[in-house]
Amino acid sequence: MAVPAKRARVSGGSPVAAPCPSPRAARTSLPLPEGPSGGEPEGDAVAGFLRWCTQVGLELSPKVTVSRQGTVAGYGMVARESVQPGELLFAVPRSALLSPHTCSISGLLERERGALQSLSGWVPLLLALLHELQAPASPWSPYFALWPDLGRLEHPMFWPEEERLRLLKGTGVPEAVEKDLVNIRSEYYSIVLPFMEAHSDLFSTTVRSLELYRQLVAIVMAYSFQEPLEEDDDEKEPNSPLMDYLRMVATQPILEGHEIFNTYGQMANWQLIHMYGFAEPYPNNTDDTADIQMVTVRDAALQGTKDESEKLLLCERWDFLCKQEMVGEEGAFVIGREEVLTEEELATTLKVLCMPAEEFRDYKERAGQGEEETEDDSLAVTNIPKLRESWKRLLRDSVLLTLQTYATDLKTEQDLISNKEVYAELSWREQQALQVRYGQKMILHQLLELTS
Repeated sequence: MAVPAKRARVSGGSPVAAPCPSPRAARTSLPLPEGPSGGEPEGDAVAGFLRWCTQVGLELSPKVTVSRQGTVAGYGMVARESVQPGELLFAVPRSALLSPHTCSISGLLERERGALQSLSGWVPLLLALLHELQAPASPWSPYFALWPDLGRLEHPMFWPEEERLRLLKGTGVPEAVEKDLVNIRSEYYSIVLPFMEAHSDLFSTTVRSLELYRQLVAIVMAYSFQEPLEEDDDEKEPNSPLMDYLRMVATQPILEGHEIFNTYGQMANWQLIHMYGFAEPYPNNTDDTADIQMVTVRDAALQGTKDESEKLLLCERWDFLCKQEMVGEEGAFVIGREEVLTEEELATTLKVLCMPAEEFRDYKERAGQGEEETEDDSLAVTNIPKLRESWKRLLRDSVLLTLQTYATDLKTEQDLISNKEVYAELSWREQQALQVRYGQKMILHQLLELTS
């Protein structure tokens, strides 16, 4: 699917489903599933999973345990005694990872690889999951027993459209979800369903469902990981022990009784809620960002034109920036709490849109001759107050237009978050969406102060 990433969460490769406790970000709270999706009592599910771990050669440190006690949501990993950085938490044999290469129809998926190509690249894994889920004797059945209830996933793609638009308007999430839903539907009906129907002996009618496919896409988004691409496969030594196991080690001290978390990486709250169904409460997510759509900066600049000739000149500048691949109709400038993640693009856009007409002609000519710019237009957040007045004015106008895309203002959000009793009465989705909106607006309002 079209997974958004302002910063890469993982490097290259294909996603695989890891038979280990579900990863979660620290300092978050997820809704508790009612029980194992397989219907087993909790103790039986965990015991069965741990027996399976032993059978497949999964090495689990004696210092940790899998439990629902002492975790923020569902099943997790808890330290039975203190763990030091560098200590092995668990190691999973490659053969135990559920992937297109290890599933029981791996040969078929490999033979049909050409027909299973898609924009997402996830079709082979999703077909592997669909096949193994229906197989009573699947080697991964104990792992599936610890999955959350597929009917209760909290990704925004499962929210009613009205609720999604009402709660997340302006955040960028509804647009990302809509693209996902279109891609999922197209992928399912054009590739997945025809494949299952062509191999009806391998796929029962119970798994030929668009809704189930959407649910598995969400599982892959939230619970899989991607292995890095091997750049030097020819030089790799055979049977390298590092490539035989997926190892998880502690990166910081973990106290006895504390839950152990697998970080999601540097992701903004809108990305977390889109891919995982939750957001971190403000101000915990130091990697949070706010987007200013590139076309919004163009619209803000157009507001300042006085006549048709100025509008034509501004459109010429915008077209020039598009050809230079600095802007695009669907692109966004990404602002963090302490840095502009798209610093070069935003600085160049402000410079080109604000420079005098004669200067632009010279600038455009130099670019046409391939001459590189040496001027330093640093756009670190701390330097924004030092920018030229015309730059600050355009940036401020762009922020004001961006704030108009939200359904509520910052004061309304602050009142909700600061009143614990009122906040507690909000639904889970309302709380998570509020954290997404509030974090973005705080960044945007900081920009307003810096450009005043």
